[in-house]
Amino acid sequence: MNPPTMDAAAISADWRNVVQPYIGPTTWRSVAQVFVTLGLLAATFAVMGMALDNSVLITLAMAPLAAGLLVKTFILMHDCAHGSLFTSRRATEVIGFITGVITMTPFAQWRRDHALHHASSGDLDRRGHGDVPTLTVREYLAKTPREQFWYRFVRHPATLLFIGPLHLMLGQRIRGRSKATRDKQVSSVWATNAAIVIAAGIAMWLAGWKAVLLIYFFSYYLAAMAGVWLFYVQHQFEDAYWEEHGEWDYFTASLKGSSHLRLPAVFRWFTGNIGVHHVHHLAPKIPNYRLQRCHDENAMFHAAPVVTPVSGMAALRLSLWCEDRRRLVRFDEIR
Repeated sequence: MNPPTMDAAAISADWRNVVQPYIGPTTWRSVAQVFVTLGLLAATFAVMGMALDNSVLITLAMAPLAAGLLVKTFILMHDCAHGSLFTSRRATEVIGFITGVITMTPFAQWRRDHALHHASSGDLDRRGHGDVPTLTVREYLAKTPREQFWYRFVRHPATLLFIGPLHLMLGQRIRGRSKATRDKQVSSVWATNAAIVIAAGIAMWLAGWKAVLLIYFFSYYLAAMAGVWLFYVQHQFEDAYWEEHGEWDYFTASLKGSSHLRLPAVFRWFTGNIGVHHVHHLAPKIPNYRLQRCHDENAMFHAAPVVTPVSGMAALRLSLWCEDRRRLVRFDEIR
């Protein structure tokens, strides 16, 4: 639903003018971000490897830091997918592929999935692109008991947080052809798989399977848990915007269907300011290092739904879109 004081054309022209100064990368800043992030990640892995000779506990205690840097690495790949990190297409493809291998994500495939997500987020008639499966209350009640059980299983917080990372690790290894998967995307999946196998083989040869398991895979699992939660709370909160396709509006879906996740400054760095997700959805070509400034300097973004770490954890219980209440509800609210 558009603000009543402005027609759709005026709104469109206004927000495009607002975000335009922030769009586009600053090359030196993007290059520095890549070197700092990957350099810190490599150094953290190296220190964890040295600590492993003396104490497994010290190594595992450093895993959250490595996980945070893996999240930041994923954000670099994410920005490459939007073309917001480099003006050079070749640099975008190379860094996107490398960061995709490090985070076990096929870059070209994920880029296509994510583009469809941006184009359909909050659209009830175009669900299923890069989002957590979401049913309406009436759709859920029309399901068989077995189908309801499986939906409850998929939407359970434990499934999302503990099985979700395994899905990211294993589910992206094979993709069948679909609207989101063509020859280029299939090639990306298998090229990424091959690079992962080669990198893992070299790492095991140099450091051993135990080091790879405790250093990389444990850190990856923590990073994936954080990533699943981050992506969830960006669109799954009580007053999230959902509309049928005929009424769906990109501007409103961006500002009302994407949350403003308020995080401490250190976590904003590790997550590449993705918490100001409403700004990102409205203008995905803004690089991560300008998102917060764009939000802070423009009042139009201050009305976005606010989510905190506490309310974001509580939102994991929201599982169904209620057509009558126009909000997400828990299962126990429909009994």
